[in-house]
Amino acid sequence: MALLLLCCLFAAVVASPVEYPAPISQAILADVPDHSNLRNPEGAVLGWYDPRLNGGRFLDYTTKKYGEPLNVIVSGLSDPYVLTDEGFRNYVKSLGYSEECLGLHSGHLHDANLGDGHGRKTQHILARQDYFPIWGTCWESLAGGHHFRAWKQNGTTANTGAWFVGASKERDSTRNHAIVPNGYNLGRDWFVERAIQGRQRKGMSWKVDLEWREDLIEEGKKG
Repeated sequence: MALLLLCCLFAAVVASPVEYPAPISQAILADVPDHSNLRNPEGAVLGWYDPRLNGGRFLDYTTKKYGEPLNVIVSGLSDPYVLTDEGFRNYVKSLGYSEECLGLHSGHLHDANLGDGHGRKTQHILARQDYFPIWGTCWESLAGGHHFRAWKQNGTTANTGAWFVGASKERDSTRNHAIVPNGYNLGRDWFVERAIQGRQRKGMSWKVDLEWREDLIEEGKKG
């Protein structure tokens, strides 16, 4: 399996205006990670922690031999609502993703090690391209399209709250959802292009600041 990755994206997502429903506002504040002890050499607080510094990697564990790249990171310095499970799901719906068809999952779950002290952990979220408002992800399950898996960096060693995302484009179900040629870059770019456009959902709007990196994982099979 060729893992094609040109660069990783780091996104700081900011909501404006912030219109949290009252019942969940306190829960959001409670979920804000305290990672003030994680700083770069200049003293700035880190929005994410390099998994490789503590035994992790920028590939998930797809099989015993191969892994898929974690090619998008939503910074832990983003809007606190986006760092919650509910907020992140709401945000990615604004990008054109949604939950799996009828809430059902077929296939194996992927693990990842984010170097946060939790070791290998199973994906927190799997989302698929939502082609149309009702059962749109059911069509993606059949016809293929864009999807991603996400893990939160929230262990005792590095509780940044950042979301590490593995985005890709896959073939249809008759091809066992194999990744299309250059599918990791295509999946990453589909996520990114929608994020930088600025999105709105349920009274909230988001914008992002982007940082592209090419030094985190090698291109091709070596990555």
